[in-house]
Amino acid sequence: MIDSYVDNAVGIMEKDSDGKVSMTKVILKPHVKFSGDKQPTMEQLEKMHHQAHEQCFIANSVKTEIVTEIMV
Repeated sequence: MIDSYVDNAVGIMEKDSDGKVSMTKVILKPHVKFSGDKQPTMEQLEKMHHQAHEQCFIANSVKTEIVTEIMV
């Protein structure tokens, strides 16, 4: 069970290939706390975040590079 989810995302704005200022990269830094004795491994966390990213309507709608740095 998930007890909390906090993400201290960072966005990078710079000129894009057309010379316009835009958000060129977003770094997600999710920190998820789970309750119970069975805690997910880093491999399981990476798989969960990858699957969530694949289904994210925002990630599927923008040209910005999105990187996930899982915090444990």
